[in-house]
Amino acid sequence: MRKIFAFLMTSLDGYHETSEGDLSWNNVDREFLDFALEQLDEADTLLFGRKTYEHMAALWPTQAAMQGDPDVAERMNRFDKIVVSRSIPSLSWQPVALLGDDAATQLTKIKEQPGKDIALLGSSELTASFLSAGGGVIDEVRIMVNPVILGSGHPVLAGADRTALELVRTRQFASSNVLLTYQPAERA
Repeated sequence: MRKIFAFLMTSLDGYHETSEGDLSWNNVDREFLDFALEQLDEADTLLFGRKTYEHMAALWPTQAAMQGDPDVAERMNRFDKIVVSRSIPSLSWQPVALLGDDAATQLTKIKEQPGKDIALLGSSELTASFLSAGGGVIDEVRIMVNPVILGSGHPVLAGADRTALELVRTRQFASSNVLLTYQPAERA
């Protein structure tokens, strides 16, 4: 059975973006980009909330992205995409499917289909809602802690209900980023 893993970047003080939505503080280097490819190679489907989908759709199909990081861009553009939203105006970045109400049940059925894993990238609010929903939608949560303090911003996983997680792996990067990988406690 396929699994859904969520990947989120956070500052040391727990913010996934600044109050203005800025992500330029993300500590991204060649080692991180190699890790991004490793992570994408585990999957064949990308899962997003509306805001993250719109951000990614504006970035990855561009000539700048394809020239700047062609390997990641190729996968991002080729993979199937699933968007969870009740308000998205258009879905131009193909191939894409839209899930609205009862997305957790629909995703559980999608996980039973053949294929590689499903990568929920960014989409902190969506990840928080799936963790709160329980029922095994999210199988693994990967948090990349960046060595920067923002002081304020949007908290990572804000709005999630209390959820017990168990640490299953850590990985330290030369950049001082640290990847923490968790599973819901009932599955660990």
